[in-house]
Amino acid sequence: MTAPMLMPAAAARVAAIAARQGKPGLKLRLAVDGGGCAGFQYRFGLESDAAADDLVTETDGVTMLVDPVSLPFLDGAQVDFVEKIGAAAFEVKNPNATSGCGCGTSFSI
Repeated sequence: MTAPMLMPAAAARVAAIAARQGKPGLKLRLAVDGGGCAGFQYRFGLESDAAADDLVTETDGVTMLVDPVSLPFLDGAQVDFVEKIGAAAFEVKNPNATSGCGCGTSFSI
């Protein structure tokens, strides 16, 4: 299994959010939940601490947390931060997803 990777642009965005909130050391949590229009959906959050069973990865001093239930769905995934005209968001490039929806947060395997 290949751990999901936090790309530099996503790490920079998390660091900027943490600095703006005055909470250095905030970690990005990536989880997979059932639901969404394609069957599964990505859920992002910011947390101060990791759970004992989290996979913990780091990019440019920023930590990403993934729980063990979500991990098989995210094998080899990359989390990036993408800015497009009229929108900016975290984006998951997931090699396991066989389809997705237009919103980019829902996928199927």
